[in-house]
Amino acid sequence: MSFLAVEGVSKRFAPKVTFGARIARALGGAVEDRAVRAVEAVDLAIAPGETVGLVGESGCGKSTLGRIAAGILPPTIGTVTFKGEPVMSAGSGRHRKLTTKIQTVFQDPFASLDPRMTIGATVAEAPLAHGLTSRGEAGRYVEGWLERVGLPTGIANRYPHQFSGGQRQRIAIARALAMQPELLICDEPVASLDVSIQAQIINLFLDLKRELELAMLFISHDLSVVKHLTDRVAIMYLGRIVEMGPTRAVYADPKHPYTRALMEAVPRLDGGRANFKPITGEIPSPLAPPAGCHF
Repeated sequence: MSFLAVEGVSKRFAPKVTFGARIARALGGAVEDRAVRAVEAVDLAIAPGETVGLVGESGCGKSTLGRIAAGILPPTIGTVTFKGEPVMSAGSGRHRKLTTKIQTVFQDPFASLDPRMTIGATVAEAPLAHGLTSRGEAGRYVEGWLERVGLPTGIANRYPHQFSGGQRQRIAIARALAMQPELLICDEPVASLDVSIQAQIINLFLDLKRELELAMLFISHDLSVVKHLTDRVAIMYLGRIVEMGPTRAVYADPKHPYTRALMEAVPRLDGGRANFKPITGEIPSPLAPPAGCHF
């Protein structure tokens, strides 16, 4: 039995045809109305305590896959189970997440925090709702998690706008950890931060991985970040995982042409100048891109 098992998952989004588009179509105009295939036939497993990197360029479907794994989005086809149990209710009605043991840290810490709530209330809200702490102990519980992510004590009554981007991301991480998860889905958690702050947050994730024995799915387009943080890496291209393996092995000897192209696109320093090698031309793939992909 896998810890997290994503099996045969595909996700299609129906097009949203606006009123103006309907008028244009009635007048004979061309209107795109095909479903977008964001994820196509993906299998992925994560073991307890393992960190798996999910890498690909923007629009390849990696964030959609992360939301499906977290139980935020239902798959169109396929199943996602955590310790043998489904992460989301089945059926054609309103889906809901069934486990609190998977939590997500999003890319933009300001957008993910309610500006009208103090950070103490934000971190305490879900643990109080799920009985992980009592109202009498909530203050101490929140302070403990804020301290755990490197924030000073006595800040629980402040609001998100009073903190820097790096501090807000630490608050978002504390909110996720306060639910006592076993698996953390990290969706581009350092992409919006300055490079110096990125290093601090990456070191925090390394500490959490070691001390709390957390499993993680770390989603990123930054190959250098993934290289230092993950045990295995999966390369995603047009909704499919085209290569997967131990991080060191994939970086040392990439097999798929798209993986090699990604490696070549990493900036290198050459005589003090950044040498960018952009991806050009068509990337050959043994897995043909699914019809209807538009990214």
